Amino acid sequence: MRAVLMAGGSGTRLRPLTCDLPKPMVPILNRPIAEHIINLLKRHQITEVVATLHYLPDVLRDYFQDGSDFGVQMTYAVEEDQPLGTAGCVKNIAELLDDTFLVISGDSITDFDLTAAIEFHKQQKSKATLILTRVPNPIEFGVVITDEESRIRRFLEKPSTSEIFSDTVNTGTYILEPEVLEYLPENQESDFSKELFPLLLEKNQPMYGYIAQGYWCDVGHLDAYREAQYDALHGKVQLDFAYKETSPRIWVGQNTHIDSTAQIEAPAVIGDNCRIGARVVIESGTVLGDNVTVGSDANLKRPIIWNGGIIGDEAHLSASVICRGARVDRRAHVLEGAIVGSLSTVGEEAQISPFVRVWPSKKIDSGAILNINLIWGNTAQRNLFGQRGVQGLANIDTTPEFAVKLGAAYGSILKPGSRVTVSRDQRNVSRMVTRSLIAGLMSVGVDIQNLDATAIPITRTVIPTMSVAGGIHVRVHPDRPDYILIEFMDAKGINISKALEKKIEGAYFKEDMRRSQIHEIGDVAYPSQVMDRYCTAFETLLHVDTIRNSRAKVVIDYVYSVSGAVLPQMLDNFGADAVVLNASLNKNAMSATDREALLTQLGHVVEALKANFGVQVSANGEQLILVDEAGMPIRGEMLTALMVDMILTAQPRGTVVVPVHASSAVEQIARRHDGRVIRTKANPTALMEACQKNSNVVLGGSGDTGFIFPQLHPGFDAMFCIAKLIEMLTIQERSLTTVRADLPRVIHRTYTVRCPWTAKGALMRHLVETHPAQNLELIDGVKICQPYDDSWVLVLPDASEPIVHLYANSHDRDWVDDSLRQYRARVQAFVEREQETVAAQV
Repeated sequence: MRAVLMAGGSGTRLRPLTCDLPKPMVPILNRPIAEHIINLLKRHQITEVVATLHYLPDVLRDYFQDGSDFGVQMTYAVEEDQPLGTAGCVKNIAELLDDTFLVISGDSITDFDLTAAIEFHKQQKSKATLILTRVPNPIEFGVVITDEESRIRRFLEKPSTSEIFSDTVNTGTYILEPEVLEYLPENQESDFSKELFPLLLEKNQPMYGYIAQGYWCDVGHLDAYREAQYDALHGKVQLDFAYKETSPRIWVGQNTHIDSTAQIEAPAVIGDNCRIGARVVIESGTVLGDNVTVGSDANLKRPIIWNGGIIGDEAHLSASVICRGARVDRRAHVLEGAIVGSLSTVGEEAQISPFVRVWPSKKIDSGAILNINLIWGNTAQRNLFGQRGVQGLANIDTTPEFAVKLGAAYGSILKPGSRVTVSRDQRNVSRMVTRSLIAGLMSVGVDIQNLDATAIPITRTVIPTMSVAGGIHVRVHPDRPDYILIEFMDAKGINISKALEKKIEGAYFKEDMRRSQIHEIGDVAYPSQVMDRYCTAFETLLHVDTIRNSRAKVVIDYVYSVSGAVLPQMLDNFGADAVVLNASLNKNAMSATDREALLTQLGHVVEALKANFGVQVSANGEQLILVDEAGMPIRGEMLTALMVDMILTAQPRGTVVVPVHASSAVEQIARRHDGRVIRTKANPTALMEACQKNSNVVLGGSGDTGFIFPQLHPGFDAMFCIAKLIEMLTIQERSLTTVRADLPRVIHRTYTVRCPWTAKGALMRHLVETHPAQNLELIDGVKICQPYDDSWVLVLPDASEPIVHLYANSHDRDWVDDSLRQYRARVQAFVEREQETVAAQV
């Protein structure tokens, strides 16, 4: 049998390790990852290997040559012009694959029993067998769901947190029959997981998943790289060591001198031709490459030092990576998680702070303390985008330097000369971040339409009218006053897709932004009549005469925080009486406690003025809380149900879009009005997309996110919602109190349980496997529905915190309380079992 070694990766998330090295050539225990893979193949009698190469192909080719020194026969296929993808590069060598063959990723460490997997493939008469494994946190991988016979039924490529229905993932190792390649186009980029396997599934070709026992680590990022080394040292994976075991679990190469006063704690690896000075302390978990020199009194706490590293006297290294030929001088400190790139120098008594990356061939001066990456820009993260946009602590995570780089990354995925709108709330910190984003965009040749301080509904309304590629809005986070939220919108004003987010992240992490010449630098314009465009669109969708005849009185609390608050003037033009509270722009963001105090104040004012209702507007014009004529707040699930009832009364047989966790009162109201309910994932982008994609949508959103009126613009809009409420209350001759009294009585409660990231995938799989499939909904998280009833429990993993949310919904209060208690205990018990298992393995 032949094996195809996928060795084309550039390893952008392993930078700076892979600046001058393809990822399969990164060393684990002083041997390239690719060599460990070839040793695994050889153990299972696979000795014909075809390596597909793209990034720095000569490095791997020069190392292995014809393979004879490694006991295999090596053949190479180089993708000259552009990468063809995981499947495309295999299609490119189809003439070499005339029998069953194995495809294995060049960037993973494993000791899977390939012989058993191949035997399984033959027994099942499979066309394609995916070798699968179970991992604690599957969010970085492709999730695969199989049936009782191990036949593959579903793929989910790199799921979001709440989409994790299993912890069984694709390892990138496949056993294939040659005929499956006939489904792939010639000389065209294609991917196994995204194109070929879904196509085979659609064609009902026999495709199976073999769940392998043993160790597997996708060395896809720096944490995984270090963990793979430590796991190998502690014997968690079967790998061949390059050196003799001179004492229990200490491996030392030839011609290496270790001073008699040095202390070495097992396990540790020290390569050939090394020199270890007096009183050096080498702690358990340390890996030293060949030709490494360590000065006297140095303290090495689990560093990984590549070939040719030089460590000075009294230097301290902690769980860091020192790349080829790098030098750490006397008394310097390189702290946990830091990376020193090839041929770089860390001066005497300098300090590299935890997780800081130094790119190759850099010099850190003596005594310097390096707290940021020594590259253009600031701290690198694994992901930029969260559940909603890019967010971080104001002026700590989200700094001007970060924003410049983010703007340049976004602009680099657009064509030169593209136009982008930029808007913000009125905070000084938002102004600072916005100006930095503009600088980054201009530097890559993107023109700016600067809307300045503008409510986000206005931004979303005008974007489709401006012939722009998209827009950016910067504001203080609606739920975290110490955080900045940066949202990216497409040409329709909808938050950008996950695919586009990944492109921006790719440009950001690769550090290869486009640089424009002086005459190509972007321009900044300040478009006029932005407010007028919004007001015109706003008016078009209202019965203005109805509002004018209503003589309504409304109290609006802007909580010192809404930019471009045009609603009072518009209502005044419509003949309604708008009393405005707290409309001045306060430089400090309001805390949740402050907003609650203002809400109480709003209730008193509504009562005193005998107003029709009051409303507190937040999130720069997106969200609202209502106060009825008696001064009582209406929010959350009550607000969702109220808005659905009013809009479907006004527009029967319409469609409403709500998040998966919204109360079942929505369905009950829809049945009264012959309406339709669509539920989406619990994130704002999913709500916006569903409102645009589906026909006859009259309302989207919830009391927590705000409400979407798709005919106006694709986002949430508290201002239009207020005007629409006045109109509907007038036409329907109702008050908020009477509407609320007519709403269905549904008990809807929530509870939060701590759950480590590493347990979320296994928890979701456990829930799916222990409930009847016909009772499950897997829109987002796992919803367990009761037959013949609107009762359900939803277990929803949080996208940004190590917690899961439990929701219980029913007419029966006791059922809700019992279900919450039961599932809380169930989740907690499962998490405890997982943690005990992990502790036992350690």
